[in-house]
Amino acid sequence: MAAGVDVIFPCLNEARALPGVLAALPSGMRAIVVDNGSTDGSAEIAAVRGAVVVTESRRGFGSAAHAGLLSATAPIVAFCDADGSFDSAELARVVAPVTAGDADLVLGRRRAQRNSWPLHARIANAFLAARLRAFTPASLHDLGPMRAARREALLDLDLRDRRSGYPLEMVLRAARRQWRIAEVDVSYRPRIGRSKVTGTVRGTATAIADMSRVLREEAR
Repeated sequence: MAAGVDVIFPCLNEARALPGVLAALPSGMRAIVVDNGSTDGSAEIAAVRGAVVVTESRRGFGSAAHAGLLSATAPIVAFCDADGSFDSAELARVVAPVTAGDADLVLGRRRAQRNSWPLHARIANAFLAARLRAFTPASLHDLGPMRAARREALLDLDLRDRRSGYPLEMVLRAARRQWRIAEVDVSYRPRIGRSKVTGTVRGTATAIADMSRVLREEAR
């Protein structure tokens, strides 16, 4: 079921989490770790464990995610955080509807474990998901970064955001083209190491600003 899947892991200083994240990857999936300026040896750790390592010097989630997409060659591409907050084994569940032809874009709806999702980040996610439902017919509850779609179709979306708005822009453009968008439940665990975005109020505020900008641009 998982054959022909490239999994993109945007990565900034995730040396502690990467071994477990990569070890849990389902058989038939290839890891593409996009190093976005790590100083802790993340790239070397990923390479030793068999991942394809791509270097992206321009900082930003969207920059790293899109660099991975451009480097992918498999017909199906998935995205996942590299910090251990997701169980990589559950990527099989996210990819399955795309492989079966039942959905064009599948998002992992986070089911949070204790202490895994700060309240401010959860509120921000609910707010953005509610705004998103006003723009699309898809009944979405989460803008989580674990997701899967066909590579050529994603490239055809011509995504432009290179910051935190990248995941939202993907959903908005997919909805505009009437893609079948689905959600599946995935576990959400306390991340390993220090959070760069949702674990801090400042990071969450930056993500909200980026996504609000994308919503305004798409509304035009």
